[in-house]
Amino acid sequence: MSTGHDHGHGTATGQHRRRLVAVLVLTLGVVGIEVVGGLLSGSLALLADAGHMLTDATGVAVALVASTLATRPATNERTYGLQRAEILAALANGLLLGGLAVWVVVEAVGRWADPPEVATGLMIAVAAVGAVANLASLLLLRGGQRESLNVRGAYLEVLGDLVGSAAVLVAGVVVATTGYVRADVIASVAIGLLIVPRAWSLLREVVDVLLEATPRGLDLDEVRDHIRAVPGVVDVHDLHAWTITSGVAALSAHVVVDEACIDRRRPGEVLDALDACLGEHFAMEHCTFQLEPVGHRPHEGAHHD
Repeated sequence: MSTGHDHGHGTATGQHRRRLVAVLVLTLGVVGIEVVGGLLSGSLALLADAGHMLTDATGVAVALVASTLATRPATNERTYGLQRAEILAALANGLLLGGLAVWVVVEAVGRWADPPEVATGLMIAVAAVGAVANLASLLLLRGGQRESLNVRGAYLEVLGDLVGSAAVLVAGVVVATTGYVRADVIASVAIGLLIVPRAWSLLREVVDVLLEATPRGLDLDEVRDHIRAVPGVVDVHDLHAWTITSGVAALSAHVVVDEACIDRRRPGEVLDALDACLGEHFAMEHCTFQLEPVGHRPHEGAHHD
């Protein structure tokens, strides 16, 4: 016996679509400015930051496309629709970040022996424009980064961009005041190394979702205690919780009920109580319960826990 509810399929990323579009426009604008500035000034740090931001823009664009796909209705072939498209987008984003980090470091090593001259005035001006744009993007994404994996990915990327712009600014000042041209190469390596932990963090969260790990912050032992506390419930087993996509968690369980619940035909009351309990205490909306009489568990297959 299970509960069937229409929970809707609006995803967390879709709720912040307009902000993502604004960030995409800002990011692409800065990419164009930094590419031109990097080529004219000879700054590898500017080009590295432009490449980083272009990857970020690609990630945001993919997230927007994925959020649109995620709103498509479920079918008999895909019972959750395309909501997992958001997670695949986050996976692609993480891989792009990792690849970019490798490229930046390799390019920087190649320039170390013979660093080119850098036009520091242009380098500093462009980096300042990038820093202002990144700060604006951070403010746009701050509210949604705790709700959506893709918005969080975009937020982390923009945060890295802001640090990257700051590194370029510092490098420009160092080159301008001391003539130490390798400061531009050092800033490039710093940008590349900053990308690595962000890419790793995003990929780790994606892998957890794809492996259907228990959602972060959800204590299944506590969930068991709450289920067992519902009147009429004797025990619970085969308890599973996983994430379908950002902001959409699911839970299923076999719930053992007492004979009075069955004899008095109260399964509906128990189901309502279970839904209310998990919704109130754990914000779990997509729950499926199989109600069983005492003694039914031995009849289940060996794969049940």
